[in-house]
Amino acid sequence: MELALAHRKVESWLDRYPADPATDGEFRSESRTWLVKVWSGEAGQVAQVVVEDTSGAVAEAWTGPQVAWKMARGRAGAFGGKTLLQPYVWLGFCLIFFLGLADLRRPFSTRNLDLLALLGFTASLAFFDRGEIFRSVPLVYPVLAYLLARGVWVGFGRRGSTLSPLWPTWVLAAAAVFLLGFRVGLNLETPRGVIDVGLAGVVGGSRILDGEAPYGNMPQRGDLEPCGPKDADGQVRERIQTNGRCEAAIERGDTYGPVSYLAYVPAVAVFPWSGKWDSLPAAHATSIAFDLLAVLALVLIGVRFGGRRLAVLLAFGWAAFPFTAYTLNANTNDAIMPAVLLFGFLLVASDWARGASVALAGWAKFGALLVTPLWATYPVAELRRIARFAAAFAVATMLAFSVLLLEPSLGDAIRTFWERTIGFQSGRDSPFSIWGWGQYHARGIPDLGFLQPVVVAFAVGLAGVLGIVPRRKTPLRLAALTAVLLVAFQLTLTHWFYLYLPWVAPFVLLWLLLPELDDQERETRIASIEDALPVAASQSTIAPSIRTPP
Repeated sequence: MELALAHRKVESWLDRYPADPATDGEFRSESRTWLVKVWSGEAGQVAQVVVEDTSGAVAEAWTGPQVAWKMARGRAGAFGGKTLLQPYVWLGFCLIFFLGLADLRRPFSTRNLDLLALLGFTASLAFFDRGEIFRSVPLVYPVLAYLLARGVWVGFGRRGSTLSPLWPTWVLAAAAVFLLGFRVGLNLETPRGVIDVGLAGVVGGSRILDGEAPYGNMPQRGDLEPCGPKDADGQVRERIQTNGRCEAAIERGDTYGPVSYLAYVPAVAVFPWSGKWDSLPAAHATSIAFDLLAVLALVLIGVRFGGRRLAVLLAFGWAAFPFTAYTLNANTNDAIMPAVLLFGFLLVASDWARGASVALAGWAKFGALLVTPLWATYPVAELRRIARFAAAFAVATMLAFSVLLLEPSLGDAIRTFWERTIGFQSGRDSPFSIWGWGQYHARGIPDLGFLQPVVVAFAVGLAGVLGIVPRRKTPLRLAALTAVLLVAFQLTLTHWFYLYLPWVAPFVLLWLLLPELDDQERETRIASIEDALPVAASQSTIAPSIRTPP
């Protein structure tokens, strides 16, 4: 006990507590170590130390949020894989991303600063990987605030010219293809690199195929019979569930929208879940699929709105952005929502497509619901167009929630869904935002939780305002303001993480690279194309007139 309390890190943290700490220890024969837990009055457990029995050396020492949150301990490669997080690999991605897209002729342009802002989360990630949560978290908010402010500026028509990279299109295309292959290779290189989010998706998809809704049916621990080996902490995750199978517990795996689980169904049908937290090939397959779908959507958007070069630039931007690779290698569900929204953006002229895409994206990750007023009133707020949007939104919502019909009682299924998702998320605690630091306030950490409702009200109010102004929206403005609302949602979160950055990144790329064409300019471009057609075309007996949509 004395060795544990005398450790510098533990001693420094305990100085913040007025009462003498209480300790208890447990000898773990498998590893021949002592697990020492330190308690302080109402604060509960405040430190945890592992001491080697033979040498008396402290092998591990965790304090503050590191006690309850293993992800706060700074384990190398716990997220994104060890290879990607090597400094030369990560910084290589950053350098390629910036040099590939930057306007090097105008190095001090604000559009280059936007690119640097996207990469600015790297500083926070560096502290997170060292387990320094009270340094990593505050560094996130200035960058998010910058992106929000810039998005508003661009969304109201103040961007100026598009970003103009210097590199030939073929060079960027070759780089994009190489990076996409490299990222997939990194994903397959770490077969056990699936975090709990990916496990939850696989289990949810498996439950749906078994005729159950994911909500309330995730594998539990409780007092169920153990059926697997102990982990490093001496705990058994695998238990005999009520379905008679030995399955790895994932108690809170049902916190996402139904689309997040439906998206895993095809892969789980091909790679059935074994019941264990093993390599989970269905999680790898789903993550890779939606990563590539996001790229495909960006390519098609580029072809439609700007041609081949824009398509290549957008694909390159996604492939080179290190945080999309981070999400891919963690094998989470965070590429599903932006991929769905991007396909809605591709078909932006269709009220039906926009309504369906917002609904499906929102029922994958709830943050996308915040863009509903903005997308419903594109390009202008007309009642008939909003009605079509609402109808498509409703139909897509009913399709997504059809999984609840798998339960005997629809009313109970709806109630369980609410309690397990929105109810849980709205009340959860987390040290990965400034809103969750209240429990450490007595130890000198600022408690800013009282400001969180203000930020929530701001985000909701902003969503309403952007549904009204600007009165006429172009694709560029829609992209910028979509990024604004997704950033605003992230600012409200008690549990924020780097995996959420791919929600925003593609819309920042769109605001940087899309040409600004209002309705009049599009009509002028169509007319100029038609005027340039050979006179013989107008005399064709096959087609007296041809009108190509923009």
